[in-house]
Amino acid sequence: MIPLFGQGPSIQTRAVLAILFSVVLMFVDHKLDGFKQVRSMLNSLVSPLQYAANVPQNTLDWMTTSLAFRQQLIADNARLTEQHLILSEKLQRMHFVERENVRLRGLLKSPAREVSAKMVAEVMAVESNRSSQQVVINRGTLNGVYAGQPVLDDKGIVGQVVSVATTTSRVLLISDITHAIPVRIARNSVRSIASGTGFFHQLELNHVPHSADIKQNDILVSSGLGGRFPEGYPVAKVEHVVSNTSLPFAKVVAKPIANLDRIRYLLLLWPDNVEQKPIYEAVDSLVEKAEALL
Repeated sequence: MIPLFGQGPSIQTRAVLAILFSVVLMFVDHKLDGFKQVRSMLNSLVSPLQYAANVPQNTLDWMTTSLAFRQQLIADNARLTEQHLILSEKLQRMHFVERENVRLRGLLKSPAREVSAKMVAEVMAVESNRSSQQVVINRGTLNGVYAGQPVLDDKGIVGQVVSVATTTSRVLLISDITHAIPVRIARNSVRSIASGTGFFHQLELNHVPHSADIKQNDILVSSGLGGRFPEGYPVAKVEHVVSNTSLPFAKVVAKPIANLDRIRYLLLLWPDNVEQKPIYEAVDSLVEKAEALL
């Protein structure tokens, strides 16, 4: 049988020709740089494939960096929140001491009680209605919290602990109708009692004589009487004074300085005269809660 096509060169001949052709191409490319444009075009064609091959690694690197950065931000946010509350408490005390030094020139008869320890707590639940204004925080007997403990935010007094469980506590706000706190005017030390009205933005001073030297915008600070709240912390700002001689007492309405309707993080205080001390937890607890929220 005769094949349609004649047989070509042998395999050995083809191999020799291919080797010779390759040597010629390498010589032309090396000495004459004849394939520069061709090589550039081929590199351009291959570049998308190289980028595509690097996509998984680049994506993994980006995810790792983003996760580490996010965790660092959460930790920094929790730490800075705690530092902000503690520094705010110190600033409140500093303002009180400064006013006292200017007014009395070191002749204070009863120095303010010091605060020996502090702890940051987070609000877990809010109970808000006219008859009851309370919040639940994530600190309890395991942390050394006790009933009657004073509670602040970054601006002033918020309330006091009324009941304590193992890991949570209930805080009664100063705006609750059952709450009252001894206060005094920072300007002239006139003393009174500030009672809650059931509204976040309103307190009333009880049994204020018409002759009392109380003016609009006066700052009310805790007087320290009763031993429940340390002396000198901001409580409220007088909004208006109504002196009607047909009534036995003047009506004085004040606005709480603390943001009672927007509290999230609170500061628990342990005065020096309290034997029970806090059991501190690491800031990781705040980090874990922040991660759960994000």
